[in-house]
Amino acid sequence: MWGISYWILPLFASVVWLAMLLAMFLRWVTNGKPHYPSMDPSQRIAYISDVGAQELKPLFIAMSAVTVVCLDLAFILERWLRHKGRLAQNTSWFQKGLSIASIVCAIAGAAGMVLLAIFDTLRHPRLHNIFLAVFIVGYVLSAIFICWEYQRLGKHFGEHIIIRISFWIKLAFILIEVALAIAFGVSQNRGRYNTAAILEWVISLIFTFYVFSFFVDFVPAVRTKHHQSRETQVEMAYAESQDELHQPGATNGRSYNGVGNGYLHADGTSSYGNGVAPGRHVNGAMGNYHSGAQPNRTKPAEVPTSRNF
Repeated sequence: MWGISYWILPLFASVVWLAMLLAMFLRWVTNGKPHYPSMDPSQRIAYISDVGAQELKPLFIAMSAVTVVCLDLAFILERWLRHKGRLAQNTSWFQKGLSIASIVCAIAGAAGMVLLAIFDTLRHPRLHNIFLAVFIVGYVLSAIFICWEYQRLGKHFGEHIIIRISFWIKLAFILIEVALAIAFGVSQNRGRYNTAAILEWVISLIFTFYVFSFFVDFVPAVRTKHHQSRETQVEMAYAESQDELHQPGATNGRSYNGVGNGYLHADGTSSYGNGVAPGRHVNGAMGNYHSGAQPNRTKPAEVPTSRNF
């Protein structure tokens, strides 16, 4: 039933993101929790970006890029599956607009993630902070739009429990991440860098579960693997009717050049139904026919003339 399907994208993206976080955190811990040059003198806990600005920078860039690209592909595929009827279809252009807006914001967030990894906090601190804000705001707005879309879908598809589950997961992500992001910004502005560093690790960890939540969205597409949308069914039915119309001998009682509705047997021979076999002629309204002969013509009846008796 399951096999390899669309759900593999969010699952793979969440595993890659979590593996990156664990690799960077364990690297910092196993190295004796060093104090990196990008850290404040009073700071004891490293930011993710502090670790990513050192020897693990290639890993930070590569795994971040893989995560956000796979996640954005999941957004695009979710839109395509709804369009094809593999998932609950949008019932209005407003819902489609919300879906497209979530994709655009997700792409902006992905660009912010890749750029903040490239422009690290050690060499480009100002650009790094700008792209960090783009990453957070982009994906939070994307979550808001897709959550709004699911809320509208839930009104029309109340029987689909997965839509409600996904809605509440994404709503929880929005509320928690926004609260933590505000706390992160306040802590950093007040110079509480250790608290801000902890909050950054927590925010990134929660982002893992948000990415994984799209696995839930793709579950119905597994059950509708061979489903065809209404538009596709209409197009296929029309194509089949056109094929039948143009098949030789399929004129259903009409004859062209003396050939009627023919049927092909398994042994390769053919028989004739409502029409007339080639070379045979119909005898007017009588229905008699003769093979290779002139049609039976009825001699006109002689009309008696008036005579004097």
